[in-house]
Amino acid sequence: MKQESQPVIEVRELHKSYADLEVLKGVDLVAPRGHVLSLIGSSGSGKSTLLRCVNLLEFSQQGDILFESESVRWKGTDADRQPASAEQLLRIRTNLSMVFQQFNLWSHMTILQNVMEAPVTVLGREKSEVETMARHYLQQVGIDDKCDVFPAQLSGGQQQRAAIARALCMEPRALLLDEPTSALDPELQQEVIKVIKDLAVENRTMILVTHDMSLARDVSDHVIFLHQGKIEEQGPPTALFDNPQSPRLQQFLSATAVT
Repeated sequence: MKQESQPVIEVRELHKSYADLEVLKGVDLVAPRGHVLSLIGSSGSGKSTLLRCVNLLEFSQQGDILFESESVRWKGTDADRQPASAEQLLRIRTNLSMVFQQFNLWSHMTILQNVMEAPVTVLGREKSEVETMARHYLQQVGIDDKCDVFPAQLSGGQQQRAAIARALCMEPRALLLDEPTSALDPELQQEVIKVIKDLAVENRTMILVTHDMSLARDVSDHVIFLHQGKIEEQGPPTALFDNPQSPRLQQFLSATAVT
């Protein structure tokens, strides 16, 4: 069992609404360094919204977000609340790489160019240095032979692996994955699941939103079950999956295959 370490990400009493629809209703979350945290729950429970708020792609109306003990500074209130410092916003975003359901690769760039783009243009790193890193991460996800092809020439699983390599090439403090296998058929899902499991073994800090209960069970140090915008239950995967306490979690797991 991993020892608790300094949190990379902390969320305290987070609230997020879209007009009159309250999606997050006071959520707390801690992602220690080197740990994998999985968010599970039915569609509409707030999982992806929480992940987007952590990455500051969405702005919450209330609550605190801390990155390595540094609190995000805000200005405005309620629906007008937004980060007060553009410099802080950019710094935090560049240290939290996100992998989306859809691969979002640039269609006019080769796979190698896709992986290199952000470190060169956003971080200002030397192309030769970034190319070495990019080739390393493409090899790590098993598609180093696809460096010079374009996204349309790859399968969905290969494109998602390229997207993961692109996220890793930013060398983030934490990796955020939002349903990374949901757009793939079962055979291609296994390609991506293997990559995620390999990353988990490396003690990378990750927050994973998934409907794949077997994946959550296998890779997680801690699992949070969200229901209607609140944390219904949380704990180590063995406790959550083998001995769920809340009736809602019991019902949810009975409808999913966990082996």
